Amino acid sequence: MLHRVVAVIVLAVFVAVPLTTSAQGTPGAQVLSRAVQEAYEKFKDVKDGANADYIPELAKVPSELFGVAIVTARGDIYAAGDVDYAFSIQSVSKPFTAALVMQEQGTADAIREKIGVEPTGMPFNSLLATQVVKGVSVNPLVNSGAIASVSLVKAKSAQERFDKIQNFYERLAADKLSVIEDVYRSEAATNQRNRAHAYILFASDRIYSDPMEAVDVYTRQCSIGVTAKQLAVMGATLANSGVNPITRTPVLDSKYVPKVLAIMMMAGFYDEAGLWAYTAGLPAKTGVGGGIVAVVPGKMAIVGFSPRVNDAGNSVRAMKAIEYISDQLGVNVFGSGR
Repeated sequence: MLHRVVAVIVLAVFVAVPLTTSAQGTPGAQVLSRAVQEAYEKFKDVKDGANADYIPELAKVPSELFGVAIVTARGDIYAAGDVDYAFSIQSVSKPFTAALVMQEQGTADAIREKIGVEPTGMPFNSLLATQVVKGVSVNPLVNSGAIASVSLVKAKSAQERFDKIQNFYERLAADKLSVIEDVYRSEAATNQRNRAHAYILFASDRIYSDPMEAVDVYTRQCSIGVTAKQLAVMGATLANSGVNPITRTPVLDSKYVPKVLAIMMMAGFYDEAGLWAYTAGLPAKTGVGGGIVAVVPGKMAIVGFSPRVNDAGNSVRAMKAIEYISDQLGVNVFGSGR
């Protein structure tokens, strides 16, 4: 009789488990598909923000483009909207280059000691931050630290340095990626502020290659084109402990993933990092090209893309979409009431 009662209880437990959730706690296909589609429909008509125009070529990107994508740690893809449009990765590239440096150097201490990991609370291109925050380069997700990251990539030439970065991104994305040359030329002609960052780093012994070479490679890095789907695969590789969920190939040692996600949480949204942690609660990185990648460790990456950005340089539609999905799925890393 007791065995029969236990069997009934076990059966009841299995029946009670929602069919929309996997054994690993990742929401099922129907839930993910619905969340992506709802986020797209809910925010596709938002007109707030404007294209970044300090890089002239970015001002030419159609403002109404909007795409939302999820790629799970299993390699499942859910998407809505303009997810196959290649936009310039811009600052979303920064945590991936930091990851490459950790991998090459064989230690996460390379970032902590040679660049830093503290958030500035200031705009991403702030020269003031280099003067008031100890360490000058501050962290690898602001421009000064990102230029320093590029300079740490082991290479004998600028071309070799860039090729290493591009190859690493392609392994993360499971796809070929190309520089958007018009964006590169536009940015290279207007990057005087980044050149200033490089010389400040040089004056403080916080850059590790020729300063102008590092700026040029950094500019090419930011001009690499990615689609929302490709970016979501890059993020899902982090979610999957460094193993690409599409190719099943290890790209980044798993021990570095928590370090990368930590700097994304603390500095991925620049001077809106605190607000983002408060609302979405996910490690994420944003770029003025309109892309945002957010990572749910062990489960998925969520990507939004739309060129209209706010004063901090963060895509308005993409932010709203990812916040909505985070809430609907209950994946806030700090906990959820759902």
